[in-house]
Amino acid sequence: MSDATIEVAGLRKRYGATTALDGMTFTAGPGRVTGFVGPNGAGKSTTMRIVLGLHAADAGRALVGGRPYRSLRHPLRHLGALLDAAALHPARTGRNHLLWLARSQGLHRRRVDEVIEQVGLGPASRRAAGGYSLGMRQRLGLAGALLGDPPAIMLDEPFNGMDPEGIVWLRGFLRALAGQQRAVLVSSHLMSELQGMADHVVVVGRGRVIADSGVAELIAAASGDRVRVRTSAPEPAAAALSAAGAEVRAAADGEVRAAGAGAEVRAAADGEVRAAGAGGELSVRGLPAERVAAVLAAGGVAFSELTPHRATLEEAYFELTRESVEYRAGES
Repeated sequence: MSDATIEVAGLRKRYGATTALDGMTFTAGPGRVTGFVGPNGAGKSTTMRIVLGLHAADAGRALVGGRPYRSLRHPLRHLGALLDAAALHPARTGRNHLLWLARSQGLHRRRVDEVIEQVGLGPASRRAAGGYSLGMRQRLGLAGALLGDPPAIMLDEPFNGMDPEGIVWLRGFLRALAGQQRAVLVSSHLMSELQGMADHVVVVGRGRVIADSGVAELIAAASGDRVRVRTSAPEPAAAALSAAGAEVRAAADGEVRAAGAGAEVRAAADGEVRAAGAGGELSVRGLPAERVAAVLAAGGVAFSELTPHRATLEEAYFELTRESVEYRAGES
């Protein structure tokens, strides 16, 4: 097994009557950024803590380069991790915090200056870390994760507290780490950032893996055979397409089929499906784009836009985790 591998196999963990992990299994491999996503309570943090030996699993195994983290003599040389950016002594300067970590791992102090430069802390590294913003603490935590120049990196919500410039920088930085054939495992709730950065995604819910797939494949599956149509006559368009065998919904997810087609008309989330200048949008499933265009033309229904739907990673995520959300706000 490559040293640049984080392997989780059959992890089970209970806290009293609560099942935190129920057979969690996946691998973060070299040369790619693996997104680790799921609702609150899905088991992400528990999994990461077990990888680091901070919690013990009831069953299963978690290995770094084929070995348990606790068996590694100098673990920061194998896996760099950031789980909690606030886990530091507030009176220490950022540089002294890193010097302390380096000393514990038998690393030379010049490595501290190298990682400070890498993460862009600069002169701020000589200030007390207790005065750092959350974004600066994230950079300090990332510097600590990089100290041992490890082949594997594991980060929990590293975008939290980052300003837009910091998010762009971090996205490129993590891609560069993967480009060096490291394994990069990133837990995040920012699907838009993962979509532009991750090669692979592990979606989890209720302590188990729901999907383990390349990002492109996951988005393609979520996109399905849907076609988006913009028309000033949404109800006639819906009637014609429904008669041709399509499933038609308003773009905001309300079903919109004319009564003449033998089905109900349901309002979109933001009100009625609007015609004329308001530009109604329909989501059509079950017919290819070419057939949708032909049906509308045959029915004399004008449209201004017709495009195959491309889902986002966020859409795919919500579809996959719909039944796995433990905490859900009530309707107002």
